[in-house]
Amino acid sequence: MKCDADLLAKMASDLKLTGKAERTVEAYTGAVRRLVRRTDKPLGEIEERDVRQYLLDMVEARAARGTFSINLCGIRFFWKDTMGRDWKIFDLAKPRYDKKLPVVLSRNEVWRILDEVTIPVYRVCLTTIYSCGLRLLEGATLQVPQIDSDRMQLHIHGKGGRDRFVRLPEGTLLMLRSFWRTHQCPLWLFPATTRKGLKHSLATNAGPVHRSSLQGAFRRARDKAGIRKKAHIHTLRHSYATHLLEAGVNLRLIQTFLGHTSARTTQIYTHLTREVCATAKNPVNRLMKRPKKKTS
Repeated sequence: MKCDADLLAKMASDLKLTGKAERTVEAYTGAVRRLVRRTDKPLGEIEERDVRQYLLDMVEARAARGTFSINLCGIRFFWKDTMGRDWKIFDLAKPRYDKKLPVVLSRNEVWRILDEVTIPVYRVCLTTIYSCGLRLLEGATLQVPQIDSDRMQLHIHGKGGRDRFVRLPEGTLLMLRSFWRTHQCPLWLFPATTRKGLKHSLATNAGPVHRSSLQGAFRRARDKAGIRKKAHIHTLRHSYATHLLEAGVNLRLIQTFLGHTSARTTQIYTHLTREVCATAKNPVNRLMKRPKKKTS
């Protein structure tokens, strides 16, 4: 309906005015579209009880915390900020608290996967994501000017518009230089490939490699390497942080590299390191040893 389209367009413009990223705009407007499809009502006819039931259905279906949160945030923004309706349900509804530890790959598993990536642009991009602890899009959209080879660091334009500097390993720099010589794109380190080949994509300015292509390449390599863990590209970032912690790198420095605003977010990796767990091995084993009886 035209009325719905106009309201969603207004919501999108409101989101942009608040400084939300394009992906957030898509996610939030998508949440409202899903509600419309579920209720089978025009936006102007949806009431608070419809929103309440929709969110309750998600809770009862045990929707993932992230899924529920995105839907709640999008729907709340539309009615509260775009429509000016501060319904009680928006103060009541909360995503459930999950304390799940992320999947982490060993160093051996990481390299087994990377060795199975056969297409150079995907292999080099995924290797850079791991060795620098980048998010998927931070790696895929990496640009030539972001490399500071004198200071051996990357200037990353991170999540929420927060920039940070990440230490660049010497091996990664050499790999990036070698790969760049194969395409010599003046802007993108990992230009997108098309069916007509890399030369065609550069000539038509096809942009950087697409995230779905990278995700597909990672899944195929993971399966080919025989890794049974539920690993995805973001697992490389978790593994990076865990491996640095195991090597003795200060947690605060890892927080800076990852771009976490809170140290509590980074502290989760202390639960994942084998070295940290190993310090408790002997004390745990001693729990089952009876103390010797004192003799009088």
